[in-house]
Amino acid sequence: MKSHTLFVAIMVLSVTDCFSEERPQPASERPLIQRDIVGLWLMGQSLCEGAESLPLVTHSDGDWGNYMFQRGVRTWSYGKYGDKPHERPAEQFSFVPLTATVNGGLGETIANGLADHLKSSFTASQRDLNQKQKKSPHFLVTYAGQGGRMIDELSSVDQSTDPRTPESRQHGGGYYQTSLDDARRAKAQAAARGETFGLAALIWMQGEANAGPTEGINPSRWGKEIPRPAGLHWYRDRLIEYRKQWSHDLQNITGQANEILLFTYQTLSTAGEAQLLAADKDPHITMVGPHYMVASALNSRYAGRYGDPIHMSADGERWFGEQVAKVVHRVLKLGEAWQPLRPLKAWSAPDHASVLVEFHVPRPPLVLDETFLPREQLVRGEGYHSLYGFQVRNSARAVSAIKAIEIASPSRLRIQLVSPLKSGTHFTLSYGLPYAGQVGKIAQIRTGPVIEGQPTTELILNQQFDPQLKPLLSEGAFFVANMLAGDDYAQAPIRHVTESEGKTILRFENRERRKNKDFETGQTLTAYRGFPFGNLRDSDPEQAIYQFADPGYGTRAGEPYPLWNWCVLFKQFPISDQSEEKRNP
Repeated sequence: MKSHTLFVAIMVLSVTDCFSEERPQPASERPLIQRDIVGLWLMGQSLCEGAESLPLVTHSDGDWGNYMFQRGVRTWSYGKYGDKPHERPAEQFSFVPLTATVNGGLGETIANGLADHLKSSFTASQRDLNQKQKKSPHFLVTYAGQGGRMIDELSSVDQSTDPRTPESRQHGGGYYQTSLDDARRAKAQAAARGETFGLAALIWMQGEANAGPTEGINPSRWGKEIPRPAGLHWYRDRLIEYRKQWSHDLQNITGQANEILLFTYQTLSTAGEAQLLAADKDPHITMVGPHYMVASALNSRYAGRYGDPIHMSADGERWFGEQVAKVVHRVLKLGEAWQPLRPLKAWSAPDHASVLVEFHVPRPPLVLDETFLPREQLVRGEGYHSLYGFQVRNSARAVSAIKAIEIASPSRLRIQLVSPLKSGTHFTLSYGLPYAGQVGKIAQIRTGPVIEGQPTTELILNQQFDPQLKPLLSEGAFFVANMLAGDDYAQAPIRHVTESEGKTILRFENRERRKNKDFETGQTLTAYRGFPFGNLRDSDPEQAIYQFADPGYGTRAGEPYPLWNWCVLFKQFPISDQSEEKRNP
């Protein structure tokens, strides 16, 4: 297993290149992090560009002294210069204070959380904020991608220009070349100011667009889906090749000698597992971790509408930027061999009545958190179909019901089963589902008030809101569904919850019903989050520099972002049968 892993792809120079201080060096050969302007280059799709991450929560540069280009963090744009980045006007590349900007439905990105937290970490010895602002390094953040793009549309292959690409996706192109041209512009601008420039890290936030409908990988918009595990291996190898070329081409521009490390997030799709495989295989790729703990864009508001739950809220973007910065600092400055919270081994107990799982834990001990996130659970019969995000299946995909899960040691879980696992049968463990449990049965349905011109409906339950579900209210909007099959399935996001005289009232806007399907009295509702998730985290004490800032949803405004490390999502992790191993050594 490699020495460091991450789920937002950021490339970074090696520790020795960044921090060697053996002898005085000319400005052009200074250790990277000691240069005046230090680049953080982002590439990816919608989560990287801040899709629907509105309203903004970063309204100024925050006094950290970091930069973006005059044209903004998002340096690629559709139109005249999309595939001709070298023709972009020079005046658009002056350095200006880094802050969040709005461009249609694009808002907050990870940029301020990333750069400002890094600046805080690298200048920790400076107590005065004004001194921190003046002190180098000054981080410059750029992003040259576009939402919805596949890996080879963002690479030098420039797949979106291929005539086989559907017409609706042919309007792009030039992303990779834009990223390279950004480096040329940064180097020239720094030189014109009498300053030095180098690239510290490349950040990768892509993968959703390559996910296939049957949990494989789509290599293009016209090719066949590659099934598991070959599809995972294809994406793994393609990401590694991308990193190598990106690093090489940027090194040729900046003159840096060592390869640049890539830090990647874990996407929620199939590609997320492949990203972890890439991090294990390539020592220059680090996985930070998943992003499912942040609030989704279901809570975003712009242009008279709400965001899609596949995107992140503005606070979610900035928060995850700090999470990435924490890992980048530990790898670059502290030389830590970073690994995300991940399973190492799973095996059945001698009586087969439970499964033990050993984890790599960045900052022990393990925690099954039911306070910050609701407990993930889906009740079936005598036990749980899934619990805390975990699910056990056999080779025929049948689920083994879970009775309970407990912390067995600072790095180990015990999953207790309703029935013992059958000897001689192959079982696997998965982690990451969206369910938060049953809310109750609909006793009455009534018309709600008109909210900002939108008619609403209220579902009345003859019971109090389960305290176990309170974290849903703290986070913001959440979904409820009747869990019926086919055309009977009804779902809507709940944006307002009240309790009165022992009853719970759930309100949703009529326009947000799935396929305009109504609920009916007598139906039992199940709550779930916009992201698949689990409750397993570590006890990382790192402090954020930013706080939740959007008071328009939830109850967390004013609280600091928690920087715990949450377990990566995974599927089909093998559960070994040690009794079988003993009989067949």
